[in-house]
Amino acid sequence: MCGFIAVSDPQKKAVSFLKNNRALLQELIRHRGPDSINNWLSPNQETGFLHSRLSIIDSELGSQPMKKNNLVIVFNGEIYNYLELKKDLNSIWEFSTNSDTEVILAAYAKWGEECVRKFRGMFAFVLFDETQKKLFCARDHFGIKPLYFTKNKESHIIASELKALLPFLKKRNVNSQALKDYFSFQFYLNGKTLIQDVHELPPAHFLILQNGNFYIRKYWEVSYIPDSEINESDVCDRLRELMDDSTKFNLRSDVPVGAYVSGGLDSSLIATLAARESDETLRGFHGRFGEGRAFDESPYAQAVALQTGIELHEVLITPEDFIRDISKVIWHLDQPVGGPGSFGQYCVSRLAASKNKVVLGGTGGDEVFGGYVRYLVAYFEQCIRGAIQGTLHNGSYVVSYDSIIPNLRFLQGYEPMLQEFWREGLFEPMDRRYFRLVNRTPDLSREVRWKELGSYDPFESFSEIFNGKNVGPESYFDKMTHFDFKTLLPALLQVEDRMSMAHGLESRVPFLDVRIVEFAATIPAQIKFKGGRLKRLPLETFKNLLPLKIVSREDKMGFPVPLQAWFKGPLKDFIQDTFRSQKSRGRALFDSDEILKSIEREPKFGRKIWGLLSLEVWYQNFIDPANPKWCD
Repeated sequence: MCGFIAVSDPQKKAVSFLKNNRALLQELIRHRGPDSINNWLSPNQETGFLHSRLSIIDSELGSQPMKKNNLVIVFNGEIYNYLELKKDLNSIWEFSTNSDTEVILAAYAKWGEECVRKFRGMFAFVLFDETQKKLFCARDHFGIKPLYFTKNKESHIIASELKALLPFLKKRNVNSQALKDYFSFQFYLNGKTLIQDVHELPPAHFLILQNGNFYIRKYWEVSYIPDSEINESDVCDRLRELMDDSTKFNLRSDVPVGAYVSGGLDSSLIATLAARESDETLRGFHGRFGEGRAFDESPYAQAVALQTGIELHEVLITPEDFIRDISKVIWHLDQPVGGPGSFGQYCVSRLAASKNKVVLGGTGGDEVFGGYVRYLVAYFEQCIRGAIQGTLHNGSYVVSYDSIIPNLRFLQGYEPMLQEFWREGLFEPMDRRYFRLVNRTPDLSREVRWKELGSYDPFESFSEIFNGKNVGPESYFDKMTHFDFKTLLPALLQVEDRMSMAHGLESRVPFLDVRIVEFAATIPAQIKFKGGRLKRLPLETFKNLLPLKIVSREDKMGFPVPLQAWFKGPLKDFIQDTFRSQKSRGRALFDSDEILKSIEREPKFGRKIWGLLSLEVWYQNFIDPANPKWCD
């Protein structure tokens, strides 16, 4: 795993800046690759690369930037099928390393831009073709590895993290449309970032810069085309085969591989499969809070460790950790995203990095197989509608009213969501109803000054994704999971990447294998969501492999952080001081006094205060300083 900055500038100014400010720039990416840092400049000084490396495969010869046969590359990630590709490429390329980085060069030499379709893994890279004077940049299918860029008439700069682009910017202006996305979803749509003029290359896209022309293209799309002929037994057999294969590929490494063990289904399954395939005792890593059973999943993690022989390492996370680390968490995230689980993951990743260089995680299972409680809420409304209209048994319903009733126990604790969802708009079109389930703005009516944010409506961007042409119009389940796959998943992967790389740790996600995702998209919703059971396919497929304590769980915790209790107790002074500061009180876009008033109204697992606190800390780190750390 690595970090990089790439610069292309015919005027040579940006390359000169890269060369003259190497010490500053390398400090912004060194955490991603603490093992070594190197640079390369083209002979004409119009292109430059800076790269920091975390050595995982071929630590001796795999250094970057790597140059061979007029091709130069900086690469972040892992190509898991590099050994298989290498066999196909031996006839056209003389390999001098055993690294997957060189396989990318050889693949580009043979297939050009189409090489990205051959890769299984996680990747973001910038490749310079000296012969064609072309910069070719690509990001993996799901957005596991990050890639940001900024451009103007003179230069194009690409980097692994947003913060690494900031020294090249003349101004740091906040993007109000991105801010509106954040208030709505706690993530961003269509490549927007909170910094104006900085963009994120979307997953499954590549970027080309050649002869002054700049363009971005999509190279892959998942298509939700249900296979009506497949039966559940065949689905389970195929899923078992694909998961085993993906786990084996993700275990490829020249250093030991560990696993996160949160106690949920996804990480428990990945850790179990990895322990079964590993030749050595697998280390597992778990974080817990000392705030009672509602915030402690350690019994579930311990059950997995006991059954599999995993060597489990635990860390107790405290309010003192939050005060010490929250600014670091937001700094490493680049911009606030997702829920407070990022703080917990930062702490667990620090523990894991003290023992391992590589870990496996369960991110992706919810989006691929349908694990969010809101899917159940949405279908419950559909069942009520069908019962009223007498259409429940006409064959168009994935779940029946009778079958969904036993699963409503999973809605315990989700009363605030249900109250807001049914407050208005009952039986509206699918996109409007799901937007109401994911939209967080109604809860921010007092705290945010909406008139200052302009006329942009996030629903328009939401609807375009939700009603994508790659999803059949009849499947509500596929539409919901597709939206989360395209938007929430990259946000969660941002957390996965940044919180691990903050400690020089590589995190791999076996659920996100192209073959698994493509296969899951062909499984009819009647099988995936039969009876309204969340994530039923992984459960049905692997129930005999997992501890009964995991299989029979009836709650979905998702790494809960006891922030509401902390904000009213040990963190009360901290949060009061944060929002009563002169800078916070002067924000044009939100009202810090209203934020402090709303702390008492925040439900047990609410995310409003977390989202606003994250934004305030981000302002303090990225916007307020006249001379922030990247300009010192």
